[in-house]
Amino acid sequence: MAAQDPVDSLLTSDEPSLRYKTLVRALGKDQASPDVQQARASIPSSPRIQALLSLRDESGHIPYGPYTKWFGSHWTLADLAELGYPPVDESLLPMREQVLDWLLGDKHWKSIRTVDDRVRRCASQEALAVYSLLSLGLADKRVDELVSRLLRWQWPDGGWNCDKHPEAVNSSFMESLIPLRALSLYAQTTGNAEVEEAANRAAEIFLKRRLYKRVADGTVIRREFVELHFPCYWHYDILFGLKVMAEAGHIHDPRCQDALDLLEAKRLPSGGFPAEARYYRTTGALKTGRSLVDWGGVSKRRMNEWVTVDALYVLRVAGRL
Repeated sequence: MAAQDPVDSLLTSDEPSLRYKTLVRALGKDQASPDVQQARASIPSSPRIQALLSLRDESGHIPYGPYTKWFGSHWTLADLAELGYPPVDESLLPMREQVLDWLLGDKHWKSIRTVDDRVRRCASQEALAVYSLLSLGLADKRVDELVSRLLRWQWPDGGWNCDKHPEAVNSSFMESLIPLRALSLYAQTTGNAEVEEAANRAAEIFLKRRLYKRVADGTVIRREFVELHFPCYWHYDILFGLKVMAEAGHIHDPRCQDALDLLEAKRLPSGGFPAEARYYRTTGALKTGRSLVDWGGVSKRRMNEWVTVDALYVLRVAGRL
């Protein structure tokens, strides 16, 4: 490793999730390795995890709406999945039930609209539940139903969109990336060829735009797409896009090269990567937009550990480390 490589500092972090992700994602170590198992086993008892789960009541539920940003059950399970929380923890089942009762309930179903033969749906919601529950080893037949709905709602161009205006005929980056991630993981887990094909169609939404450029003229679609964040939640940026491309097996597609070049250009002299913006706050009242933990803050000159471990994963899988 180069002298300025950040891996050593990540491996000695007090945060076991960072150590685990560095070993598995940045270094590609096997899950069965003793150091990987030790790091993962330490995750549930870490102060970060305890803070994320601190709102649970005696029944194991979080007494807010599942989609309350960013501490409802939906987002808490997503955080745990992202952090590498060990699978099949039955203490998480009450939160699973909150999420599935919401997504499969009559009120939610009746809110779904079809305009000009396109289902206008925030598919990132169903998809994030699929991804989280698969990652946490908590999936059951109801997850199969969510996947079935995602397949039925997929637009002709391969993605999803919740825009109810009839003139909206292109899929949304924000509503298509998490479904791509979820369907890819589901296909890898089950071997379902139909779901794999749907995931590949979704990947084209991003690849044809080189992950951040307009097809028509090659300009940047949105400024925030080329900024680095952690967590992204339901938002999109090039690092999140590249991470999903790596997970789904598309990172070697030549159309990822521009985004990879841009990511590499953001590397700091320290060898790490910054968080250039954020979608959460850590102060004020406990209401929408509040995170129960800090994710390293924002600075264009200082390494953010969470952004860095994801960037190193992407670059390793792309053969650029």
